[in-house]
Amino acid sequence: MTGEPVNRQHIEKLLDGFKDPETGRSIVQLEQVHDLKIDGNKVVVTLGLTTYCAPIWPEIQSELASWLRSNTPEGTEIEVRLALEERPPQKMGEMGLAIKSVIAVGSGKGGVGKSTIAVSLARGLARAGARVGLLDADVYGPSIPHLLGIQGKPQIVENRIRPVSVDGMPVMSMGLLVPSGEAVAWRGPMLHGAITQFLRDTEWGALDYLIDMPPGTGDVALSLSQLLPLSGAVVVCTPQDVALLDAVKAIAMFRKVKIDVVGMIENMSYFLCPDCGSRHEIFGSGGAKVKADELGIPWLGEVPLNIQMRIQGDEGKAAGYFDDDAIAPYLETLGRNLVRQLVARRRAEAALPTLPILGHPG
Repeated sequence: MTGEPVNRQHIEKLLDGFKDPETGRSIVQLEQVHDLKIDGNKVVVTLGLTTYCAPIWPEIQSELASWLRSNTPEGTEIEVRLALEERPPQKMGEMGLAIKSVIAVGSGKGGVGKSTIAVSLARGLARAGARVGLLDADVYGPSIPHLLGIQGKPQIVENRIRPVSVDGMPVMSMGLLVPSGEAVAWRGPMLHGAITQFLRDTEWGALDYLIDMPPGTGDVALSLSQLLPLSGAVVVCTPQDVALLDAVKAIAMFRKVKIDVVGMIENMSYFLCPDCGSRHEIFGSGGAKVKADELGIPWLGEVPLNIQMRIQGDEGKAAGYFDDDAIAPYLETLGRNLVRQLVARRRAEAALPTLPILGHPG
């Protein structure tokens, strides 16, 4: 039995009420409905989505299908197809970088695996289809070059730094400019100048995300907040109480410089024995989630202790974290949850376009 014929104007009105996940504006106003076919009670919509929300494309596709299905007569057949929507980023901040979101990955103390999580977030988003760059702004103990097995210095062409490419992802770190083993004792203006040069003189290209890693002090976070409109910070900690105390301080620091904390991650949550499958909570477990709930901070997920991750990081093969089926699902979850939080915020704010692009679809 076929359902009632579908009214085209009704479908177009429904589509106009559906928000683009990147901008929070109507997909009709942004001309992201690439095609609409109605044949009796069958509706086929082709929705254009940008790479910004690539990690959750299937969710957006399902969301639109459910939205149409729940607002049309029973028996209506709904099919939503996806297409790539090209939307270059606007230049942001006084540096004029073409990046849609800058995410600072921080912690209140060392030894919690901040660098590992930053690499995992960046790689996870890139693997899902987003355009991602990784800036290691930890001038005191940069470890990204070691984790990714990067050797040598980046090329400098016409006073512009070309970041190192790791599987197509641009990476830049102070560790690539300062000789190995040399101490960096910069503070205040010198540190601000180094971060400024990092941002201003590096050829990042057009990115959806730049994942940054400020150390556990206020200097770099303050410099970044002055130079770039950061989209938010992710705080990494381990389960034990002493680490949580430091994480709370990191959250307070970000909030003091008006950087929104968009998520919390618990690293080294537990150890899952590969031989017997038993779970060992070496540092306790779940403390970060409890603290996140107390502080009203989104929970992005947990990552267990994993021997292969340690080995790959030591060998400079952190880019291969996702090749291990035992750990990949945890890491993929972090990226998806981060994008969900950013999308939810953008849809809630639904900010109007800035003056330079008035009249332009996005």
